[in-house]
Amino acid sequence: MCPFCFYFCMQIILKTVMEDKKSLAGAWVEAARPRTLPASVSPVLLGCALAYYDGMFDITPAVLCLLVALFAQIASNFANDYFDFKKGADREDRLGPERAVAQGWITPKAMLAGTFVMLGLACLSGLLLICFADWRLIWVGLAIAICVLAYSAGPFPLAYNGLGDVCVLLFYGVIPVCFTYYIQTLNFSLLSFLLSVALGLLSVNILVVNNYRDYLQDKAARKRTTIVLFGRRFGRVFYILNECVAFLLVLPLVLDAPWWILFLFGILFALCFYTTRELLTLEGRALNRTLGHTARNVFLFAAVLSLLFVYVGSGL
Repeated sequence: MCPFCFYFCMQIILKTVMEDKKSLAGAWVEAARPRTLPASVSPVLLGCALAYYDGMFDITPAVLCLLVALFAQIASNFANDYFDFKKGADREDRLGPERAVAQGWITPKAMLAGTFVMLGLACLSGLLLICFADWRLIWVGLAIAICVLAYSAGPFPLAYNGLGDVCVLLFYGVIPVCFTYYIQTLNFSLLSFLLSVALGLLSVNILVVNNYRDYLQDKAARKRTTIVLFGRRFGRVFYILNECVAFLLVLPLVLDAPWWILFLFGILFALCFYTTRELLTLEGRALNRTLGHTARNVFLFAAVLSLLFVYVGSGL
């Protein structure tokens, strides 16, 4: 299925599934934060496209990489839901989407159990990947598992100490793109690294919008995000800078691409420009729309690049 069709079909399905958030299934779907999941699908998609470009694409490890990414992100979302509730960060004046534990849809105990179930599924999928590479992947899996929990929990929660952006760059950019590519080709490349950084920077912007919106609430909860540490003006500059660097990193590829890739990137650039204007002009809950648009831009960025590599790799 075309990546664009997949994305828009998922949006329609999710709107239907989440109509009754207070049902048990609806509560768990909402807790998984499905509208943010393109952040984990996108790097795997791009890594697979790069492997296809090199004539090394393998469907089985590709699917396993996707499962690891999805299960790990859902585990992280569950953990964030649980630990933010425990730390008192999810208050009544919350501006973002409703949280399952804070709303009483899911008990804290059940959410913690759900976190470890998702983490276990991610680890199981990761162990199966060793069959396609080597045992040293265990260290990558261990780093992912630690980050899932350390992001919101422990004596030094990363999200509460200004390190959330670094985590997103690594675990939604560099690691999934490079290792999805490596597992299929048994090789690292400068191209995969540069593209992983570009995609990671756009994924960081999802967190930037979230923290920009929640500035006052995070400050009151002593959650020291980069926006709390450096101010909202920094958040606006940071968002724009991430977009500029991401597009500059892929500019040589795009300028040498077929005309229709240039056209698609032109549309994507316009969408990013519009989303940036939203960030600069909207406030409060209205920024939830900007959050969704930023996640959409991440997926479309990966999708257009993936189409380029599949097209060239197919010799068309």
